[in-house]
Amino acid sequence: MEKLPLVDLPAQQAEIYDDIRSEVEEVLRSAAFIGGPAVGRFEREYAEYTGTGHCIGTGNGTDALELALRACGVGTGDEVILPVNTFVATAEAVARIGAVPVLVDVDPEQLLIDPARVADALGARTRAIVPVHLFGQLAPMDQIQQLADSCGAVVVEDAAQSQGARRNTKVSGSFGLAAATSFYPGKNLGAAGDAGAVTTDDPDVAAQVRMLGGHGSSSKYVHDVVGMNSRLDTLQAVVLSAKLRRLDGWNAMRRAAVQRYAELLADVPGVKIPVSAPGNEDVWHLYVVQVQDRDGALHELHAAGIGAGIHYPTPVHLTKAFSYLGRGAGDFPVAEAAAGRILSLPLFPHITAGQQERVVGVLSEALQ
Repeated sequence: MEKLPLVDLPAQQAEIYDDIRSEVEEVLRSAAFIGGPAVGRFEREYAEYTGTGHCIGTGNGTDALELALRACGVGTGDEVILPVNTFVATAEAVARIGAVPVLVDVDPEQLLIDPARVADALGARTRAIVPVHLFGQLAPMDQIQQLADSCGAVVVEDAAQSQGARRNTKVSGSFGLAAATSFYPGKNLGAAGDAGAVTTDDPDVAAQVRMLGGHGSSSKYVHDVVGMNSRLDTLQAVVLSAKLRRLDGWNAMRRAAVQRYAELLADVPGVKIPVSAPGNEDVWHLYVVQVQDRDGALHELHAAGIGAGIHYPTPVHLTKAFSYLGRGAGDFPVAEAAAGRILSLPLFPHITAGQQERVVGVLSEALQ
């Protein structure tokens, strides 16, 4: 039985191999592993790509979000509003700086942060709102920014799954005061290991991120604040530059595959397919459908060698790590209901029409 992965990383690596081989060899020869010239080059390239003034590479996406929040002035006791339907790292970054995650429910269509629920959660201690561009879909940024402005809060995007997503002329990572992204290998723009970045137009925020990520040091052996060690290494920067040149093309291939899925699934009863919000040009990091017998369908797909998944099976408030927030089952009905229905189907730039037909065939049989 031919295995079909959820994400085909070797195909991407094969496409860039010739481009990066000589640069990787040069890094190894020069031993410029930390802060080598490729790091600055990629930071300039990604800042230009997102239309922002600054990009600061970090060790991973979780660190990027923590550093962005700290650089924007968020600290101990501040409340940070974020969607309950997200990877745990979003809430984790908030908790790690001593701030309070204030969870809100999501809309039933895109499963993104719901502005109406954000409005209900605003309070005197609200310091930041963190919209998550989940599954490669842009959150409703106009409404979120208006809500933040109404109470003097800052907006820090969690753009970990949305490299290249656009709304009008603006690109993911350019909407808030700062944005954090992840270059984990499976992302639309993925490294060959862990990596992340913060983007911002504010030079003071950029300087703070860079200082905090370098042990709180403004110059060697001068430590102004307690920071951390979170930097983009040179080898990852080489890989990311090569992939950035292909990102728009790969995202276009993802959108074409999503359109094929929509056509193939149109006549399959019991499947709710994802649809972009009006005005969005989403990049579909994940293709997440909803079905009633999700666990049964997942079992049949796996039995057929198809690497489907669940993103994410447990909303943040129901994890043990965040039980201290005092929220329980029933508090966020939209996210909780979706958690039992969501099913991620294989999606990557190099997926073929035949592979998608196979996925839909097995799913259709499983749901009958």
